[in-house]
This record gives sequence, structure tokens and C-alpha cells, in this order.
Amino acid sequence: MRLFCEDGAAISDCVIGCSRNYVKLNLLHQAKGRGMVNQIILHDYWRSSSAYRLRIALNLLGLPYTRHPVDLAAGDQVTPANLALNPQGLVPTLEVDGIKLTQSLAILEYLDEMHGAGFLPKDAQGRARVRTLSYAIAMEIQPVCNLRVSRHVVSLSGGAVSTEGWMQHFIALGLAGLEPMLTRPGPYCHGDQITMADICLVPQIYNARRWAVDLAAFPVISAISARLEPIPAIAAAHPDRVKPAA
Repeated sequence: MRLFCEDGAAISDCVIGCSRNYVKLNLLHQAKGRGMVNQIILHDYWRSSSAYRLRIALNLLGLPYTRHPVDLAAGDQVTPANLALNPQGLVPTLEVDGIKLTQSLAILEYLDEMHGAGFLPKDAQGRARVRTLSYAIAMEIQPVCNLRVSRHVVSLSGGAVSTEGWMQHFIALGLAGLEPMLTRPGPYCHGDQITMADICLVPQIYNARRWAVDLAAFPVISAISARLEPIPAIAAAHPDRVKPAA
């Protein structure tokens, strides 16, 4: 029998993970003082699901970073400054290790490979499953609910389609497909290790609540999310913790 902390992680994993991050942070601060570490800069929007994923990942890794907000509501994403960083006119962009990276899932895999994060399992079947769950969220649910897509639909419909109705329909449809895929025993999407799938799930559930999607029909998803959300590194990435001051 495995014992779990209040945040849902195995006690042994909590101790090991916290110790590793504590040591890593100390080493990073020492190295930074000697000028050996390049600053990590995250260009993000506080409500962006893709940016939210990276805040979670960086926090889980214990990597200090600086946020440079890009206000999607104000159109900052299509300014020359952001287009120079991200030619697609999107967020996030991560400046790390002397390079600029875009596309959140690619960045998650980069961070996993560079830091041994465990966001992807070591076995090929496990990696395939975690990618499948991640893509079901990030490539099926999120794109159709993207701000520029929903705004265009509402405009084309002449107001016959509302943003809320569009979001509720497609988020619920996507979660209905994801729910029966979460069959592996354990507290998280792929057992007892937080993976890329969990990092994708938390922002999606935030958006589901934002658009008043009824989550009662998704008990497995809801239970996993409830275990993930209180974990300090994940809680610290919540949009309400980083939103601009009113």
C-alpha cells in the first residue's frame, strides 16, 4: 500500500521531489551569483492555457523565471515585439538556455529532456499514452476554444452563437471523450507520477469552470484535478495568482 500526502503525491515522492528541488534551487542561486545561469523568461498571458502549462512545469522543476506579460485581450500578441519572438503571434514563448522556444507541448518535452522531469514516462508505451492524453486536450479541445476562433465564430454568426455556448459545447464534448481514456489506476492521469497529461489537464479544467461547464458528468477527471490543484507548484501557477492588478 502506498501512502499519499494531502496534495495527492506519494509520501516518498513528496520527500524526494522536495529534496531535489531544494538542492536544485540552491545550486541555481549559487550558479546565478557566479554568472553561470541565463535568466529564464516566459512571455505569457495570465489566462492562456498554453502559458499556464509552462508556469506549472517550471514551478514543478523549481526553475526560477521572469514573466513578461503579453495581453491577448489588448492585441499585444500581434505587435512587432511579440512577432519577433513568436512569428505565429501567439503565447507562450520561453527564452531559456540561450534559445527561444514556442509551442507549449514542444517546450514541455524540451524541459523534460533537459531536466529529467518525468513529464513523459521512460517506457515507449507509457510515453505514447501520456502524449495521447495530452494531445486529446491540447490539440482537440483547446484549439477550437482559442480566443481568436471563438471571436471569429461569434462574429460570423451575427451573435446567433455566443462565446459561452461555443465554449460549453466543445469543452464538454472534449472532456466526454477524455473521461473514458483515464483508466490507469493511480491518483493522476498516468498513475502516481505527474506527467505532461496532468500539466495539460489542470488549465483545461480551469477553463471549464470559467465557462460554467458542468463537471459532474466527469467524475474521474474531476477527482484527478482535485488532487493536482492543491499541489503548491501547481497552485502557484493558477491564473488568479498571476493576473494583472485591477
